[in-house]
Amino acid sequence: MSARYAVIAGNGRFPLLALEQARKLGHEVIAIGIREEASPEIETLAARCHWISLGQLGRLIEILKQEGVNEVVMAGQVKHTSIFSGIRPDWRMVKMLAGLREKNTDALIGAVVRELAEEGIRVSDSTALLKPLLASEGVMTRRKPDRDELADIEYGRRIAGALAALDVGQSVAVAERACVAVEAMEGTDAMLRRAAQLVNGRPLRLVKVSRRRKHLLFDVPVVGAGTIPVMIETGTTALAVDAGRTLMLDREEMLRAADVAGITIVGYPPEE
Repeated sequence: MSARYAVIAGNGRFPLLALEQARKLGHEVIAIGIREEASPEIETLAARCHWISLGQLGRLIEILKQEGVNEVVMAGQVKHTSIFSGIRPDWRMVKMLAGLREKNTDALIGAVVRELAEEGIRVSDSTALLKPLLASEGVMTRRKPDRDELADIEYGRRIAGALAALDVGQSVAVAERACVAVEAMEGTDAMLRRAAQLVNGRPLRLVKVSRRRKHLLFDVPVVGAGTIPVMIETGTTALAVDAGRTLMLDREEMLRAADVAGITIVGYPPEE
């Protein structure tokens, strides 16, 4: 990666950590914050910061050209519900959307990547600056999953893998080899809380997988320290993720909290 590029920042800790790491490496990074999503903190971590609203594809390209940037990283989530929240697209976005047969995550962000490529702007691996935070293979916590948890995880990975291939969601909640809830646009935390209302106190297992694609340009699964309190709240005893393709933000803090709570976290080789 060159020493001068832009980070397109969504919500959460992901863009903040990426910008912090870029600063440590001495890179000159331009932040482009999505106004409806990104934290104002990005302004303190970048060489310069611009703000755009969702739908301002033309403005995004204009900023990148003005800054002389031809490489970008997409970091942080854009809530799927934002796509349907009445945000007004500019003419460039309208033209792009008109050419799409589907409007799922892959189609929408993939089309933005192609639009940028037509302007000579390359989208790079979104985890390039944070490789040490990717989930490792095997059990990452002190406690290993028990037999019932392993059976639920194995079942959940089959279901989640099929859904990921259809770009429906990345996570499922499982109890006693039954899929209790599927993540769609509401996000993982909301899915777990919904699942907890359905199982009458039975333990849940959370299975999160990556999209069945080769690249990590966008929509990378993310867990973090904030995941653990929600798992405790909902009686979720195990978390399974794709090794090498899932970011664990504040990894050490997350694993310590999981150990205190008796939660097990396991990384599995991703299925192609």
